[in-house]
Amino acid sequence: QVQLVESGGGVVQAGGSLRLSCAASIANFSTYSMAWFRQAAGKEREFVAALSWTGSNTYYGDSVKGRSTISRDNAKATAYLQMDMLKPEDTAVYYCAAGLWGLGYTSQSLYDYWGQGTQVTVSS
Repeated sequence: QVQLVESGGGVVQAGGSLRLSCAASIANFSTYSMAWFRQAAGKEREFVAALSWTGSNTYYGDSVKGRSTISRDNAKATAYLQMDMLKPEDTAVYYCAAGLWGLGYTSQSLYDYWGQGTQVTVSS
């Protein structure tokens, strides 16, 4: 059974950094595109970042571009999201997602598996 488990969330002051991890229990992890989405209270889930299955293409949402870096370690079957210069508006539940043979899509519907999410709270 496929499982994605996020970790690394927490409370951080504005301007600080966090690194989120997504540990995947999934066969052939290297064939999956990995992505991060987030959902703030009362808002729709939005795209944050994606990494193609080849690892050669990355995409970022406008709200985090220049402040975040998505990466993966295929040997550990883990994806990461490094977030710097955090702002209060980054406060949300962050979800990782996996899509087989994905090219790094920004659309949620193109991902096959989802984690349960990890809370990130940025205080001002």
